[in-house]
Amino acid sequence: MREKIKVGIIGGAGFAAGELIRLILQHPNATIQFINSASHKGQKVSHVHPDLEGECDLIFTDSWEDDVDLIFLCKGHGQSSEFLNENRIPKRIKIIDLSIDFRLKGNSRKFERIFIYGLPELNREKIRNSDSVANPGCFATTIELALLPIVSECQNDIHINSITGSTGAGQGLSVTSLFSWRDNNISTYKVFEHQHLDEINETLLDVYANFDSKLYLVPIRGNYPRGIFSTLYTKTYLTEEEIRNRFRSFYKAHPFIRINGSDVYLKKVINTNNVFISIKKHNDMVFIECIIDNLMKGASGQAVQNMNIMFGIEETAGLKMKASAY
Repeated sequence: MREKIKVGIIGGAGFAAGELIRLILQHPNATIQFINSASHKGQKVSHVHPDLEGECDLIFTDSWEDDVDLIFLCKGHGQSSEFLNENRIPKRIKIIDLSIDFRLKGNSRKFERIFIYGLPELNREKIRNSDSVANPGCFATTIELALLPIVSECQNDIHINSITGSTGAGQGLSVTSLFSWRDNNISTYKVFEHQHLDEINETLLDVYANFDSKLYLVPIRGNYPRGIFSTLYTKTYLTEEEIRNRFRSFYKAHPFIRINGSDVYLKKVINTNNVFISIKKHNDMVFIECIIDNLMKGASGQAVQNMNIMFGIEETAGLKMKASAY
């Protein structure tokens, strides 16, 4: 039996880091060596993540250790590259970054590491052979998974609505993340210009070099804590049966994808790493729904899935959770 994977976490105070800590604590093949948070140095991790009381006795540190096999970077966007600029991580230590910093090709050249885009349903073998992985964005995950099997058959522009929970905005204080603002409320933001569009377009071009459809993404702030519900429609000459067959074939070897025959709703995926995809055809338009938990498959769950692949263990290890049905 192999030794447990020794894990370090940089930036351990946020929502994604909290979820990651919970997953690693319960993981059969991994253990946490340190959790870094400069702003909470010396505090118990359970003081920042109260649900871990009695589960985690670790203390936040403002340093890091090199006696690990893997480091998760859970710092804010722009801060991961800053951390790697200031700290030389030995090549023997694998890295999974949860920020936007290395998702686009070429962004990692100056760090002497090539970050593989960490969407397992597309790049599983590249991830398996990589020492550095850039975890996809949460919106990007749903939209790419909804399009990859039929990207070569999209006949015109693609219109997307994605509604996300408040945890997608992180723990930083802002008016639009306050309960008093979110409750009984809804709004759009970054319409047609969300930062995840660059990685989505790059990913789809990798799959189909002639992809030239425009993506019109309307992100929506939802009045609930977690989950992403993406709906999209575009023109295709494929029949509904042909589309379903393409999806089933594309994802047949991927354990977290569910091609749904009935309506989807967020409670099917909350607290799991699962993805539910629903497909309907209306005349020559295909309508696709894709749902995930933004803190799981949209962040920390997918990061653990990538860890499993990188270390050659069961892909679903530590990720067999039951959804919140009620």
